[in-house]
Amino acid sequence: MVVWKRTVACGEVSEAVVGQNVTLNGWVNRNRDQGGIVFLDLRDRSGVVQIAIDGSDAPEALAVAEKVRSEYCLSVRGIVRPRPAGTENPNLATGGFEVAAESIEVLNAAKTPPFPIAEDKDVDEMLRLKYRYLDLRRPAMYEKMRLRHEAIRLIREFMYGRGFLEIETPILTRSSPEGARDYLVPYRLEAGLFYALPQAPQQFKQLLMVGGIERYFQIAKCFRDEAQRADRQPEFTQLDLEMSFVEQDDVLEVVESLYSEIIPKISPKSVVTPFTRLTYDESMARYGSDKPDLRYGLELKDAALVLASTQFSVFQSVLGSGGQVKLIRYPQGAALSRKEIDDLTTLAKTMGAKGLAYLLITEEGVKSPIAKFLSEAEITGLVALAEAVPGDLVAFVADTPEVVAKTLDRLRREIAARQNLADPNVLHFAWVTDFPVFEWDEEDKSWTFAHNPFAMPHAEHLEFLESDPARCRAYTYDLVCNGSEGASGSIRIHKRDIQERIFKMLGKTDDQIQAQFGHMLDAFDYGAPPHGGMAPGLDRLIMYLTDDDNVREVIAFPKSGGGFDPMMDAPSEVEEKQLKELHLTVNYPPKKGEKV
Repeated sequence: MVVWKRTVACGEVSEAVVGQNVTLNGWVNRNRDQGGIVFLDLRDRSGVVQIAIDGSDAPEALAVAEKVRSEYCLSVRGIVRPRPAGTENPNLATGGFEVAAESIEVLNAAKTPPFPIAEDKDVDEMLRLKYRYLDLRRPAMYEKMRLRHEAIRLIREFMYGRGFLEIETPILTRSSPEGARDYLVPYRLEAGLFYALPQAPQQFKQLLMVGGIERYFQIAKCFRDEAQRADRQPEFTQLDLEMSFVEQDDVLEVVESLYSEIIPKISPKSVVTPFTRLTYDESMARYGSDKPDLRYGLELKDAALVLASTQFSVFQSVLGSGGQVKLIRYPQGAALSRKEIDDLTTLAKTMGAKGLAYLLITEEGVKSPIAKFLSEAEITGLVALAEAVPGDLVAFVADTPEVVAKTLDRLRREIAARQNLADPNVLHFAWVTDFPVFEWDEEDKSWTFAHNPFAMPHAEHLEFLESDPARCRAYTYDLVCNGSEGASGSIRIHKRDIQERIFKMLGKTDDQIQAQFGHMLDAFDYGAPPHGGMAPGLDRLIMYLTDDDNVREVIAFPKSGGGFDPMMDAPSEVEEKQLKELHLTVNYPPKKGEKV
């Protein structure tokens, strides 16, 4: 018989079990030795409870308690009782009770942890990742893992209720150019052949639609060998879903309903419903970004009409060459010092702008270094366009549309951050739809896909795929929240001829198309239904709920920058025997100072 088997969790000690003899398991959170009496705070995943060990009642238990230290793993048996009056701890859910220990068994001793676990202190991230199994004991980390579990549980329940089948797709597949580098896995049985880990189950979920599944989902692992950022990991998790016989609005309705239903069940954050809808062109025009933060206004305004006859040479030359002059209002920005304005100008230059023009709106009138170059009608028109009032600053960027959007988007976020305009307790989701089919790669002098290469172009734009690619828009959509992308999807191409035309516009030869996508195109010849789907990022969703700005905080065992795992010391070298079995040799770069 196991004598240490738990009968009640630490966080469940309450009035309901007063007077009962209980067994608790957990880790020592704190040890307070008061000479003849020891108080232990015992912690498990449910919470913390105080254990009182009195040497006059339980001398053997006291002898053990005097030796245990932080993070010892214990089993404690004793009687639940109310704490003496005046000793209650209102900061603990169990703070009105304690367990008078009769016996204590050390299930495992512990070395001194490399960082405090009982206290919520900042710890070097690499140290936390190296000892992630200890980091996960911290209550804040446990709560994130519990929240993640609960979100996935509710997602599954929702998807089952909507008639989706949960189906796993392969992890070992073929390499496919889908926007990022593949992780390759050598094939042992034949030299020169490789599997790839899936960047996403894109082709498999479309083939499931061809297979008549109609409604599919899975909690999918995806792998991308790309530069690491705070919101990216080499392996990540997404809710992958696909639906047959649907239009764009059908897919959006499922995901919007999912988020609107599950988030209030697991988070106190407010969700703005219904979700805002913007086309890509609207989003770029109004916010300079395809993932705008809509918790605040500060919309960009195009000044071209007001400045149609301007004599100000800077604005005149930019507009005459097909560029843009756009403005943004900085509420109460007229109070900025010259240095603060110079800092904004420097920020604009880091985004590619040549400078930053501005108007200061004061009770005495408009003040600005450029005011003398503008007519009174232009100044009045610009102030009205900006909806500026005395005390505001109006900032202008004049450049190519790309630079204007990039710069004013960055300034918009900077203004909001300085003035605390973004409410952290609000989740403002928005659908951004109708992305371009193609975008021009200036470096390669070729067209590339703007969103994904499998997205169905608008029917009315099919005739322009080859003759006017920049004009074409697709049934594509992103779900954005508070300034970041949380999901992406599209109505898919389900006809061979259209998909081949897209691939050829992307510069692929017939042989390349057949080699890389022939299996998928062949499937389209067998009655492929219209279908569409998307892939909400689960890691991103949990980040929204926990206010973390780094995805590593919401993943149990993440990688550090560069994709390194300090806990497992991975990636690592392998034995020469393994390389030979895989027909591989390693071409090491020369060491520093070594001749080649």
